[in-house]
Amino acid sequence: MQLTHLDKQNNPTMVDVSNKNITMREAYASGIITMSAQAFDAALNHTGKKGSITQSAIIAAIMGSKKTSELIPMCHPLLINKINVDITPDEPTHSIKIGVLVKCEGKTGVEMEALTGVSIGLLSIYDMLKAIDKTMRISDICLERKSGGKSGDFHRDI
Repeated sequence: MQLTHLDKQNNPTMVDVSNKNITMREAYASGIITMSAQAFDAALNHTGKKGSITQSAIIAAIMGSKKTSELIPMCHPLLINKINVDITPDEPTHSIKIGVLVKCEGKTGVEMEALTGVSIGLLSIYDMLKAIDKTMRISDICLERKSGGKSGDFHRDI
């Protein structure tokens, strides 16, 4: 199988999407950060020294999604129509799940934008709480679903 980001000489290349049709593209990715009870309490009650942890994470996730083509070398710049960020705390596990939905009308998918948004949102939480808990663990970053494009729909079986 030929990888799409390598040319015939096995050199890196950006995929040519000029002949693809413009379609509605949508992707949803998620990830989890697990932390100590003290850090979890600070995140939910906005008592961290750096301000509102969850609000900052939402903004960071949006910015991360929008900047994906600047961070991932072979990603195309996209005109994103919508980014929605969900923050779901889970008290028994002292974890916070971030979900990012990205939509656009384009010639290439938005999976990387959703995954980057999740990653940057989780890293923002880590940054804001690291003074309280350096043992936080980021995990389970994955694409949950996508639609649009030649490859069709994808739904992760949970």
